[in-house]
Amino acid sequence: MKWIMLLSFLWFSTGFLVAQDAGNDGKIMLTVILRHDQSKTLDEIDDHLAQTGFIKNFPPDGVEIVSYRIVMGIGHIITLRLPPEKLREVNVAFEKGAWGAFRTEFYPTYDYLQIFNELKQKPAEKTPSEQQQPSIESSPTPTATPKRSVHHRSS
Repeated sequence: MKWIMLLSFLWFSTGFLVAQDAGNDGKIMLTVILRHDQSKTLDEIDDHLAQTGFIKNFPPDGVEIVSYRIVMGIGHIITLRLPPEKLREVNVAFEKGAWGAFRTEFYPTYDYLQIFNELKQKPAEKTPSEQQQPSIESSPTPTATPKRSVHHRSS
């Protein structure tokens, strides 16, 4: 039950964060997927996480949780922001705490929301490739592609 309350808190406290700029602080983002082990009940998973200290000790110092979501049918999806030198420490935290309750997947991540919104605001412009393509009517008649000769190795 404590785990559910913690997840609810994290959902509401981090779920509505504004998109963050990558900035020049040198930090990286990492998305972690903790896939549910469906052979275990929720109580068994919660007990495992409590016994290993994962709930109490995660995230390591200097690592920020950007978002923490539960996705039905998949599991937990956590996005972290950390200095690159903390990557090993994050990995060990999952190995010691989450293994046995989840299958883990790790993906380098970057925030694209601000860029996407800026692109969406720009007026529709032709891309350079669209501007340089001649119209079909003015294209020369296509010619057949020359056949390649096959070279066999001698034994």
